[in-house]
Amino acid sequence: IAARILLGLSLEEKQFKDLAKTFEQLVENLFSLPLNVPFSGLRKGIKARDMLHDYMEKAIMEKLQRKNMEGHSDALDFIINSAKEHGKEFTIQELKTAIELIFAAFFTTASASTSLILLLLKHPSAIEKIRQELVAHELNRPCHCLTPAVSPREQPCTVQGKGRNPSQGCPPAADDPFPPLQGYQIPKGWSVMYSIRDTHETAAVYQSAPESFDPDRFGAARQEDSQGAGRFHYIPFGGGVRSCIGQELAKAVLKLLAIELVRTARWELATPDFPAMQTVPIVHPVDGLQLFFRPLQPGGVGPSSQVPQEA
Repeated sequence: IAARILLGLSLEEKQFKDLAKTFEQLVENLFSLPLNVPFSGLRKGIKARDMLHDYMEKAIMEKLQRKNMEGHSDALDFIINSAKEHGKEFTIQELKTAIELIFAAFFTTASASTSLILLLLKHPSAIEKIRQELVAHELNRPCHCLTPAVSPREQPCTVQGKGRNPSQGCPPAADDPFPPLQGYQIPKGWSVMYSIRDTHETAAVYQSAPESFDPDRFGAARQEDSQGAGRFHYIPFGGGVRSCIGQELAKAVLKLLAIELVRTARWELATPDFPAMQTVPIVHPVDGLQLFFRPLQPGGVGPSSQVPQEA
């Protein structure tokens, strides 16, 4: 999906697996010791990066050589055409960097998707509320996306969510001396790092504990994420001119995932206990999130549909 939406590529199964394996090798070695020796993490990461750059360069060259560049069929088209509208021509290197950053955001979305599935599993009342909303909007029609041709008990599904945050580059440096901040002076040239997690955990606008699962805090009645001057108390996609350019895509993916899972399936742990979570460099289950997914009975959303179909 990411390859099609971002680059406009229609890949064969083998091509997709090779590309995904290469990209995973790059991500796994982002945080490695700076030792460029054979078999080191850095050497593996550089090799994977070069392979991805070659692949992306080929896709970019094909698009640039097209005579008809009208319309935006994918993110790469949009970037190229938008630049031309403003009288700018991107270099191949600039386009490769832009697409690499957008493509890398897949892993942050994977992390959010894993957390969504896990939190819904821990809070069945939230699932029931979603089902009620689906009924109210007539979105509970039968779906045959999950077929009972294979017993769901045969093999657990592992939701990896082991992504890192490749799009988070080096911290910016202070170009000019900062004015004192709460008595502290930041000298010119110092690196400045900002913690979004600490902002969320210490913001005073939340009526319930920030670490608690409370989706209603973002509902129309409370809107704790956008209270006037407090709009920067909740910034999962950053803010200002450097906010995430893929945030709408990420939110759309998460909404579709929640709707389709709730109205077509129920899920449970395939392990005795909930997995331990690791927060660095991005939130993910230490050994993946292993689950059983079972299709609901035909008939849409409702209490009777919670009995799993068996093969």
